[in-house]
Amino acid sequence: MKSIKLKTLSLAMAVILTFALAACASKSEPAPAANTEPAPAPAQTPEVSSNTDVIAEAVDSYFANMPSDIYKIGDKEFVEKVKANENMFIMDIRMPDAYEKGHVKGAVNIPWGTAISENLDKLPSDKPIMVYCYTGQTAGQTVALLNMAGYIAKSVHLGWNLGISKVEGINDLIETTPNELVAGMPADTKPEIKAAIDKYYKGLDEVKGTTYANYKISEDDAKKLLDAKDDSIIFLSIRNAEDYAKGHIEGALNIPFANGMEKQFNTLPKDKKIIVYCYTGQTAGQTVAALRLLGYDAVSLNAGMGTPATGDAGWMNKGYPVVK
Repeated sequence: MKSIKLKTLSLAMAVILTFALAACASKSEPAPAANTEPAPAPAQTPEVSSNTDVIAEAVDSYFANMPSDIYKIGDKEFVEKVKANENMFIMDIRMPDAYEKGHVKGAVNIPWGTAISENLDKLPSDKPIMVYCYTGQTAGQTVALLNMAGYIAKSVHLGWNLGISKVEGINDLIETTPNELVAGMPADTKPEIKAAIDKYYKGLDEVKGTTYANYKISEDDAKKLLDAKDDSIIFLSIRNAEDYAKGHIEGALNIPFANGMEKQFNTLPKDKKIIVYCYTGQTAGQTVAALRLLGYDAVSLNAGMGTPATGDAGWMNKGYPVVK
């Protein structure tokens, strides 16, 4: 019996000694070397689109989807729609004093400038917006911006002075009572576009009182720059190729106003002021708005080349020279 106890005790001591040695060995084992390789950078989520991409897409879409009416409505056709009480929003962007003297029945006054960008979210997206100014040029700029913001907008041909006020029967449709802007169903405008439009209208303060007020230039001032051979400017004719061939301002480039014209914008210089002209100034206004959003320094020529409807206004109506 004594022998068995001794054997049991010896076995227990051996087991204890084995665990003790194992523990000592574990404590004395050197730690594995630290990993000195730099941790891999977290995977970057590719940016869906930059502000520039969003704006470029809006401009491309504007021209690529240009309707046959080129975002305009004839003055007589517009007056007929007013007579018929068609469901549309009429936007008078003239200054308040002109609006107060008389405006189209039902028209709301949102003066040209930051009032437009500030009230962008109050405009209706569920009905067409008819925009008119004095002669059509600032309405052209506005219509381009509104369509890029997701609205359905058209400018009234020749505006109030040269178009609407001369239509037969218009006197029965003129009122002096102001109409309040009632918030409608706003378009789902991308924030990048909103910011660009806001910047566009705020930029008018920077050119106020200069040769390029309202992002326009007079025929006389443009002629002075041409005579001085000022190489900081370039003329861009957006009339059709046939009319360009018959006569254009010396040195002018030609990109006809039509679907697909946006594909040629990258041929234009960004280090020059681009003076855009058409026939009366309205499509030039649309083009100027698009180019400025893309980063070009563009302005439109007052009254364009001129037509009988523009009276004495317009390059050719003033007797200024053209080349073939």
